[in-house]
Amino acid sequence: MNYLAPSILAADFAQLGSEIRAVEEAGADWLHLDVMDGVFVPNISFGIPVIQSVRKTSRLFFDVHLMITDPIRYVEAFKKAGADGLTVHFEACPDTAAALKEIRAAGMKPAIAINPDTPVEKIRDLLPLADMVLVMSVFPGFGGQSFIPETLPRVRQLKAMLSESGLHPDIEVDGGIGTGNLQDVLDAGVNAVVAGSAVFKGDKTANVKAFRGILDKTI
Repeated sequence: MNYLAPSILAADFAQLGSEIRAVEEAGADWLHLDVMDGVFVPNISFGIPVIQSVRKTSRLFFDVHLMITDPIRYVEAFKKAGADGLTVHFEACPDTAAALKEIRAAGMKPAIAINPDTPVEKIRDLLPLADMVLVMSVFPGFGGQSFIPETLPRVRQLKAMLSESGLHPDIEVDGGIGTGNLQDVLDAGVNAVVAGSAVFKGDKTANVKAFRGILDKTI
């Protein structure tokens, strides 16, 4: 199945509840929540209180992306806040395997993310521990960046590694995705797509439906 995960980082926070309801009713599958600490990435976004609040407004799968240092410290807290899946960065974990195991033990979907300049080969031994791999298609920290084209061969490399190992986690991309390049990432092997500005700017319902038309055709 192909999943659309609108990123609330691009939403109007003054109207966050209604923005989330709009994309949920239009056909979004997940809600992507970017947590930034100002240390691992040069920006600060939001944290546990916001996730707790929006959890009350939505039944979507909460795809929580931790762009924070040593995220294992907060696994239980994000579980209590309402996270369904928790993504940690390979670059931010002293022990990525331990973090992924802790996430699974807490009852959430464990996922590992890699930055555009991290060789895909570096996470080979961690793949059996992950239900999803997030290949960043921009450098993390800010919304609205342009898609990095070199992401596509990286996804294909990851797909080949997974096939060799007989593993079938979801593959997600995050950053600079719109309807214009969506088919390319799907063709490379992606099945979970994060989209921020391309969903929340303009007519949210029409935007989601445009994504859905491509996602549902490519299954």
